[in-house]
Amino acid sequence: MIPFKNRFHGHKSLLYVYKNGQTIRSHSITVRVVANDHRKESRVAIVVSKKTLKSAVRRNRIRRRLYEYIRIKLPELNGVYDIALIVTSSELINIAQNDMTEQIDQLFDQAGIQKPAKSVPKNS
Repeated sequence: MIPFKNRFHGHKSLLYVYKNGQTIRSHSITVRVVANDHRKESRVAIVVSKKTLKSAVRRNRIRRRLYEYIRIKLPELNGVYDIALIVTSSELINIAQNDMTEQIDQLFDQAGIQKPAKSVPKNS
């Protein structure tokens, strides 16, 4: 799980991201991102609706998997952002962890919030 300081507090904060954030979509995840100059730490919310998955156990499993990957990814962000990850497909429950991480990395790259990957020089 991510620390309390990196989570959203209150409904109005999430509404602000929905209203003003940049939206990037993939097949099973939508990311909304807005820069936040008023904070020192980035904040993340993960939304899995009942419409997407009826079972609370499965919704929480997806949420835990995403939060764990985001915990690792937070230091790699190139600024302070408010990020909302919205799960739009129930296929995410069966997807492999590697595929899910690749999908999130692509979305973060498209949003421009992730530091560029360090290139490793090839020895020929």
